[in-house]
Amino acid sequence: MELKGSSNLSKLATSDDHGENSLYFEGWKAYDNDPFHPTRNRKGVIQMGLSENQLSLELIEDWIKKNPQASICTPEGVHAFKDIANFQDYHGLPRFRNAVAKLMGKVRGGRASFDPERIVMAGGATGASELLMFCLADRGDGFLVPSPCYPAFDRDLRWRTGVQLVHVECKSSNNFQLTKQSLENAYENARKANINVKGLIIANPSNPLGTTMDKATFKMLVNFINDKKIHLVCDEIYSATVFRGPKLVSVSEIIEEMDRCDRDLIHIVYSLSKDMGLPGFRVGIVYSYNDKVVSCARKMSSFGLISSQTQHFLACMLSDEEFVEEYLTESAVKLANQHDLFTRGLEEVGIKCLESNAGLYVWMDLRPLLKEATFEGEMDLWRVIISDVKLNVSPGSSFHCHEPGWFRVCFANMDIKTMRIALARIRKFVVRENDQVQQVKKQKKTSNLGHLTLSFSSQMYDETWVVSSPRMLSPQSPLLRAKT
Repeated sequence: MELKGSSNLSKLATSDDHGENSLYFEGWKAYDNDPFHPTRNRKGVIQMGLSENQLSLELIEDWIKKNPQASICTPEGVHAFKDIANFQDYHGLPRFRNAVAKLMGKVRGGRASFDPERIVMAGGATGASELLMFCLADRGDGFLVPSPCYPAFDRDLRWRTGVQLVHVECKSSNNFQLTKQSLENAYENARKANINVKGLIIANPSNPLGTTMDKATFKMLVNFINDKKIHLVCDEIYSATVFRGPKLVSVSEIIEEMDRCDRDLIHIVYSLSKDMGLPGFRVGIVYSYNDKVVSCARKMSSFGLISSQTQHFLACMLSDEEFVEEYLTESAVKLANQHDLFTRGLEEVGIKCLESNAGLYVWMDLRPLLKEATFEGEMDLWRVIISDVKLNVSPGSSFHCHEPGWFRVCFANMDIKTMRIALARIRKFVVRENDQVQQVKKQKKTSNLGHLTLSFSSQMYDETWVVSSPRMLSPQSPLLRAKT
C-alpha cells in the first residue's frame, strides 16, 4: 500500500529496502511500547535485543570527574573552546587520530601497529561500513557475508549503495565456523547469478555468535580473497569485548605474517560504540591499507564527521594510558561475570548456548522448544517470548541463520537485578513450554488435531520476589539510537 505523501518522491524514499520491517526491529518496537521498569512497570518488556556495553560506564564517569579539562564546556577546559569549536578539517584532530591508532594496537595486544594517517572518521560503524561500500563497489556489485550475520548489514551496506549481499551458509554442525568450501560455493553461485563479487565482509568477533576467528581460518580467508582478487572488509568493532581465551586475532596481525598478501585489498571497520560503550558519540573508523581508498574515504567523510568536541574529549581520555589499561581490564572481567551468570541461569533450565568468548550477547539454542523445526515454528516461539514472557530476544532468521531455533540474547545492557528477573521469566516459561511441546508431539503421533495454541497469562511471569533495582539499565528504543 502506498503511504500518504509518497508520490513524486525518490525510489529510495519510497522503498522498503532499509530493513526496518524485520523481526529484529519489530522486537525493539515491542519494547518501546511497553518498556520494563523495576518499580513503574515490572511486567513490561525487558530489552535483550540491544547490544550495548553499559557495564563499565562508571569508570568513564569517574575519569570525567577527575579530568574536567577534557571538556571545552567547563571552566577548566574552556580555554580550548575557540580552537575546537572552529576546527573543521575532515582529516580529524591529529591528537585524536593518534589516540585511536594507539588504542587499536593496544586492544590487539600490541601484535600490530596502526598508522594515524590511515585513520578515516565516520559517523559510527554504520557510516564507516557504508563509506567503504561506496569506495569499493558500484551499484549491483556483490559482497559475500558469512551467515548468521548482523541484521542491520542490510541497512548499513546496501540500502543506499545498491550493493548486493551474498550470504555464505555456516552450520551448527561445526559451531558455525566459516569453511573454504562454503565460501567457494557462495562465490560460484553468485557468479552463476551474474553478480560481480567485489569482496568478502566478516565480523570478528562475530555478531551474533560471540566467537573469534582463529589464525588458520584467517589465513585461509586472506588466500581466498587474494586468489579471487576481491576485497576483505573486517568489522572489528567488538575487539575489546573478548573476555576470555582464545585471544583476539586481527587481520592486521595476520597480514604481517603472510608473505603473499595484497594489502590493497584489506580494510578494517572500527568504532568505540562497543569497546568503550559509547554508541551515542558516533565514533566510526575506516582503516584501509589501500592509499586510494584512504584518499577517497577521507573526501567522503565530510558527509559524516565526528564532532571536534567529541574528538577533543576522546583524545584526552584515550591518551591516559593508565585509565585505558584499567578500563579494558575491568570491562573484560565484568563481561565475563555477566556472561557466566546468564549462561549458568540458562543451563539450569536446560537451555544451551554456543560456546563464546567475546561480544555482548550469546547465541541461544531454543531448537528443543520449537513445535516444528521450521522458520514458522521459530516465529511462533518468538512471538510468545515477546508477548507473554515479555523479553525482547532476536530470532535467528533475522540474522539470516539457515537453521531455525537460534536466538541472540544481549546481556551487557542491564544490571544484574534486571538480568535475574529475565532469568526468572525464562525459567517459568521453559517449564511450561516443555510440557506444551511434549503434549503437541504426543498429539501429532495419535491424531491430526492440528497445532496446540500457546497462550500464557502475563501473570505467570510476575517476579515480585525479586528485589527492585535502584537503577534500570534497559535502554530506550534503538530505532531512535545508534548502530547496535
